[in-house]
Amino acid sequence: MDKKILKFVDEKLDLGKKIAFIMLTKSSGSTPRKKGSLMAIDEDYNMIGSVGGGSLEANVIKQAKEAIKLGEDSEFEYVLEEDKILKMACGGDASGYIKIFKPKKKLVIVGLGHVGYEIYKMATNLDFHLTVIEDRKEFVSNDRVKDADEILIGDIKKSLKNYNINEDTYVVIVTRGHQFDEIALEEVIYKNPAYIGVIGSRKKTTKIMNNLINKGIDKNELKKVYSPIGIDMGSQMPNEIALGILAEILIIKNNGRLDHMKNIKSINL
Repeated sequence: MDKKILKFVDEKLDLGKKIAFIMLTKSSGSTPRKKGSLMAIDEDYNMIGSVGGGSLEANVIKQAKEAIKLGEDSEFEYVLEEDKILKMACGGDASGYIKIFKPKKKLVIVGLGHVGYEIYKMATNLDFHLTVIEDRKEFVSNDRVKDADEILIGDIKKSLKNYNINEDTYVVIVTRGHQFDEIALEEVIYKNPAYIGVIGSRKKTTKIMNNLINKGIDKNELKKVYSPIGIDMGSQMPNEIALGILAEILIIKNNGRLDHMKNIKSINL
């Protein structure tokens, strides 16, 4: 069973789910489960294992769900005596720890042209769960993106519709044309990712935004989009444009600031 629980945790993390991993660290008296008993719950409240059943387990599950929401570890201690905390007649006490495992933040690159591929190459050295989406099979063949965690080949709209995007997802839209950029943006705009960036000139991206507004997309939602994308690196080189895009994402991810360290922590001479 322990092996199945660990496999459950691993699989759910790969799917981008938060997990509460629960272990009994102390058990005495006639408690239903003994020290070392394990249980795991994901953010959708699927669960495996047991730490005692009955009122004890119900309270631990409730505490684990709250820990998942807060994203913080937690401890518990219950006295299992009749007419006390849990009103369980078996007697004894149980203590344990709830460890919250968080998946890597996800970087989704939509389009693997010149800029998209440069973003991919640089991002393989960063701490992201890396997903690439492309409708041109030849752009993801011959081990070109062998270090990606997920590769989705096919219709862009369908791929994005079925992909799990959440508040820990960063989406970069760099397809081969504004019509595909528009399709991708329309599909993700209401999924509330941490970041949506769309490549292109101000003229091109303004046209995309206006088209989506005419389709009924809320203008306030579109104001959240980073477009034109990235930090101005003063360059038209794909790798340097990619660096500016990733720099923008990292600033947002890490609550950084767009300033020179020299201006923040100047040296007194």
